[in-house]
Amino acid sequence: MSNDRINSSKAPEPVGAYPHARKVGNLLFLSGVGPRERGTKKIPGVELDDSGNIVSYDIETQCNSVFQNIKYILEDAGSSWDNVVDVQVFLTNMKDDFKTYNRVYAEWFKDNQPCRTTIEINCLPTPIAIELKVIATI
Repeated sequence: MSNDRINSSKAPEPVGAYPHARKVGNLLFLSGVGPRERGTKKIPGVELDDSGNIVSYDIETQCNSVFQNIKYILEDAGSSWDNVVDVQVFLTNMKDDFKTYNRVYAEWFKDNQPCRTTIEINCLPTPIAIELKVIATI
């Protein structure tokens, strides 16, 4: 059984000491992925004040950016969007964001419907409203 670390050249750099993904056998386990852009601190869909506090955010923009980042990691690991089998979604505001997130999710996963768990949490390590943790096959 292989146990390979994978880092994408297109997805944003991890904010801690972990790889984008690990391959174990024919499974690919992705670390939590947010909407940031690679090589910058920019977070699509987030407006911050001078102190780094969230002034406003657009959950639809963040969702699309997260899904694109996951797609980058999957492709760099030799997998694909259609190979996703399980998704854990972390939202910081279930009441206000779930409806939009669920609509965007359904657009991205219209042909492949993996298992999914959506969890509301208090906050994430960076000023984002959504993060996904994914398992896929290779």
